[in-house]
This record gives sequence, C-alpha cells and structure tokens, in this order.
Amino acid sequence: MSPRSLPHVLLSAAVSLDGYLDDTGPDRLLLSGPADFERVDEVRAASDAILIGAGTIRADNPRLLVNSAERRAARVAAGRPAYPLKVTVSGSGDLDPAAHFWHTGGDKVLYTTDRGAERARRAGLAADVVPLGTDAVDWRTVLTHLHDERGVRRLMVEGGGTVHTQLLNQGLADELHLVLAPLFVGDPTAPRLFGPGAGYPPGRLRLLETRRIDDVVLMRYDVRHGSPEEPPRDRARYGATPADHHWLRLACDLAALCPPSRTAFSVGAVVVAEEGTELARGYSREGGDPAVHAEEAALAKLDTADPRLPGATVYSSLEPCARRASRPRPCARLILDAGVRRVVTAWREPDTFVPGADGNGLLTAEGATVVVLPEYERRAKAPNAHLLA
Repeated sequence: MSPRSLPHVLLSAAVSLDGYLDDTGPDRLLLSGPADFERVDEVRAASDAILIGAGTIRADNPRLLVNSAERRAARVAAGRPAYPLKVTVSGSGDLDPAAHFWHTGGDKVLYTTDRGAERARRAGLAADVVPLGTDAVDWRTVLTHLHDERGVRRLMVEGGGTVHTQLLNQGLADELHLVLAPLFVGDPTAPRLFGPGAGYPPGRLRLLETRRIDDVVLMRYDVRHGSPEEPPRDRARYGATPADHHWLRLACDLAALCPPSRTAFSVGAVVVAEEGTELARGYSREGGDPAVHAEEAALAKLDTADPRLPGATVYSSLEPCARRASRPRPCARLILDAGVRRVVTAWREPDTFVPGADGNGLLTAEGATVVVLPEYERRAKAPNAHLLA
C-alpha cells in the first residue's frame, strides 16, 4: 500500500534519562513542565487526530485537549473542529465509560474487534465504534481508515509504549518527538518507552532538531529517513530533501494558528539551520500584531548577527511577499537582508491583495535558491479558503 494513503504519524513521548515513561508509584510521574506542556498543546492544535492506547486510558485517564482558547479559535477559523479527533484502539473493547477521554473535547473513535465492539456498545462508550474483524486490530487498517474515512492527514500518537513500539516495528511511524527529563527512575519494573522488537527502523534516525525547554531537552527525529519504503520525493525536479517536506508541512500547520482575517493571508514560516536545527518559527498576526507576516515574525526572534543565518533555509507556506503597504520592507527583502539564501515554499501568492507580486523572483534575482513543492499547496490554502472562494 502506498505511504501516501496513510496519515503522517508523529510519535510523542517524554522519558527519564534511563528511558522510563513513569515510575511505579500511585501518581503519574511528571517528566516535563509548563513550557513543554505548551509545546505539546501547539503540536496537538496542528494535528488532525490524537491517538493513545487503551492502556494509557486505564492508567492515566487523560483528557487530551487543546488547552489554548486562541489555538482552538484558529482551528475553527480555518474550518476545522476546535479539537482534534481523539482515537484509541482496544481489541477487547473493555474500557471505562466514565473515563475523561470520552467526555471531553470533540469527536472520539474506538477501533476494536467485532467482539470488542459488542462490549463497547453495551457499556455505552461515547464514541464512534469501528469493528475491524474477529482477529487482533491491525495498525495499517486503522491508519488507512483514519486517512480515507475520517480525513486524518496528521496523527499525533501520545502513547503508550506498546503503541509506539508496534508502530515503529511495523514501519508506520514518520516522526519522533522525544523529550528527555533530567531524572532517573531506576526501577526495572517501571514502564519503558520502547519494548523489544526486531522490526525497528534499520540504521540511525535522522536528527531534525534539538531544543532546550527549561530543564528538559526536545529531540525530533525523522523516522523514515532513508527507508526504502519512502524514498525522497521530487528531489530531482525540485532540489528538495526529505527534511524539506517535514519543515514545509510544519509551516503549513502553523498557518492554521493565524487569527482569521478578511484582508490578509494566513501564513506559517520556520527558519531552520543548515544542520537541521529549528532556529525560529512564526505565523501571520502572531502576538496580536494585525500587520506582522509569518517570515517577519520568525526572523524577528533571531539575532541579525547569528552566524547560522547565511546557511539557513526559510520555509513558508506562501511565497514571501515582494511588496506590502503595512511595513517598509517586504518579507522577501527581510529574508535577503538576514543573509538567508534558500527558501522553500508551497504556494505562489495570488493577486488577491497585491497584483503582480513576485517574491520568488526577487529572491532568485539576488542569488537565493527557491524551491517550490506544489504538493503542499492544498495544505497551505486550507486556512485561506474564505479568501479564495
């Protein structure tokens, strides 16, 4: 089956220095703090669905909400539900109908067996129950159903360790967000993130980003990098790399966070260093400034003397502007003045507000490389549907 028929699967977890998800005490071990919780909230808001295993529902009783009212409003303004779809998988269907999972947020779906579906319906679970046959639930079938029947293109998986292990072993994960907490558990009976299995991705994963968040460290990996199942797409035609697809998807997802406007596009942007570290991100009208553009918001967070900028790439969901009335310098000029000489974008700016603008032309005329990945155009346009009707 083609990987394009499956969602982009992002595994998200926090672990101790010795690789544990939790200790064996009666209370949940908090491995990260408020700043990382805010990051997780942002990732949730950019996802179409969030998946956890039945064991996580039983052990942790999570709500899995987008807590930021601003992010929920941005999702609604982009034509999406306020909350991502919540998904769980249980072969037995034996789940507590009073759990928070069923009674908070938006829509829920349970994938189970035929027998599990009977039990879940008798229990009155507040979810769309999808039976998938008499045998154990197959992960590829689950992901295909989410993609084809529920429109899920970006799936965030928050646990537990068994789910993460199975998705990795079956070659169905695309990306790993791993937060490392500065403590040790030291109990061999405590739950670990990954269990044994011979099907883990071969070779070394590709590091996309490291970021300090208070006293924890976020590490982001491209799980499918180098996999024969998904070779780099369009590299010859567009000069693109596998990492370009990841970062441009993120830029498009950031566009969905823009406060809605009738007079300006919703755009997301990410600045990434040559070695793959994220330097800054931004989106249109960020921070309540009605005139700020995405690239401008991202670049403003960096020191103009940062030596990494000349080798960096700016990823923008929309072609950087070449003319604007709200600021003295358009975004294409801001990029050039910052020393950046590579831009990856999804969508050429239409004539809606500035007829004849050619930001890509301005960039290339001054020696910058512009890579256009039109397969992300629909994703980039989604938050702007109200302007394109």
